Amino acid sequence: MRRLLPVVAWLTLTAQIDPRVALLERAGFEALNRGQARVAADAFRDALAADPKNARLHLGAGMAAALERRDQDAKDELERAVTLDRTLTLARALLGQVLYRMGDRTGAIRTYETLVAEVPNDADARAMLDRWQRESELHERMQQAVGSHFSVAFEGPAEAALADRALESLDKAFWRIGELLGTFPSDPIQVVLYTTEQFRDITRSPSWAAGAYDGIIRVPMRGAIDKPDELDRVLAHEFTHALIRTLAVRGVPTWLNEGIATALEGPDLVWAEKAVRGGRPIPLGALASGFSRLGGADAQRAYATSALAARRLLEEAGGFALANLLRDLGSGVAFEEAFLHRIQRSFTDFQAYLPIQ
Repeated sequence: MRRLLPVVAWLTLTAQIDPRVALLERAGFEALNRGQARVAADAFRDALAADPKNARLHLGAGMAAALERRDQDAKDELERAVTLDRTLTLARALLGQVLYRMGDRTGAIRTYETLVAEVPNDADARAMLDRWQRESELHERMQQAVGSHFSVAFEGPAEAALADRALESLDKAFWRIGELLGTFPSDPIQVVLYTTEQFRDITRSPSWAAGAYDGIIRVPMRGAIDKPDELDRVLAHEFTHALIRTLAVRGVPTWLNEGIATALEGPDLVWAEKAVRGGRPIPLGALASGFSRLGGADAQRAYATSALAARRLLEEAGGFALANLLRDLGSGVAFEEAFLHRIQRSFTDFQAYLPIQ
C-alpha cells in the first residue's frame, strides 16, 4: 500500500477563542510528529468537542485515524475538513489516499483531480493521479475469473488459463492457512495478474518483490504458467497478508506480518535457515517497519529471520494463539503486553532463545 502523506510540522495557528483548544491542537499535531497517533486522536477529539467547526482539528483527527488505519473515521474527518475549508489541500490529498486504500479508486481519482486543479504545481499529486488513472484504464479492460472466495482479474484470453490456475491455488491456500490460524476472510478477495511492467508501475514495489497486497492481491505473472510452484508460493504469501488484515488493520510489526506470510507460503524454510546461517543476526526489533527500503540480500535475510521467528511462534503457541495475538494488536493492545498474554512468555525471553538471534 502506498504510504500515507508524512505527518507535517504543526500548522500555524490563527487566533482561537478558547486557549485550551489551541493547546489541544498544538498537542495533537506534535503527537502526530512523534508518531503517537492515539495520543493525537485523543487531543483532537477533546478539541473538537469545544470547537466542532474547526477544519484544522478535523484534519488532525483524520490524520490520526489514517495512521491507526481507521479508514472510515479518517474519511469522515477529512471530508468534514475540506467541506469547512476548501483551501485545506493537505486534507484533500490525504483523503484521496485514504479512499484509494479503502478500494474507492474512482473517489480517489476524483479527489486528486480537484487537488491538481487547485494546486497545479504539485508534481507529486499529478504523478499519483496519473498512476491511478493508468491503473483504472487497465482494470476497465481486464476480464474476470470468479471463484467461491476470490476473483481474479487478467488482461486477455492468453491469461485465462493462468487465472483459472490462480483460483485453484488460492482455494488451496484459503483452506490450508485458514484452518491453521482458525479464521477465514468473510468477504471475497480481489486478485489482479499483471505483466512485470504493469506491476512495477502500479505498486511501486522494489525490484525483488514477487507480489503485493494493499487490499488487493497484486501479482506479476513472470512466466508463472511454467513455474506453478512459484505461483503457489506467491499467492499463499499474499493471501496470508489478506487474512492478517482481517484480524488486525494496524499495530502489527512488519517482521510478524511478513514472517507469518513467509512461514506459511511453502512446505519448509530450508532456504531461510541457509540465509541466516553464519550471517550477522538481525534483531526483530530492527524489523518492525517496512522492508521495502532494503536491498535484495538484506531483504532476503529480513524475510528469513522473520519467517523463522514466526515458525517458532507457531510451534510453541499454535495458530489460534497467533491469530489472537493479531486480534489484540489490531484492537490497540501494546505489543509486549499482547505477546506475553497470548504466547505466555515475554518478547525479550522469546528473542533471547531464538537460534537466529
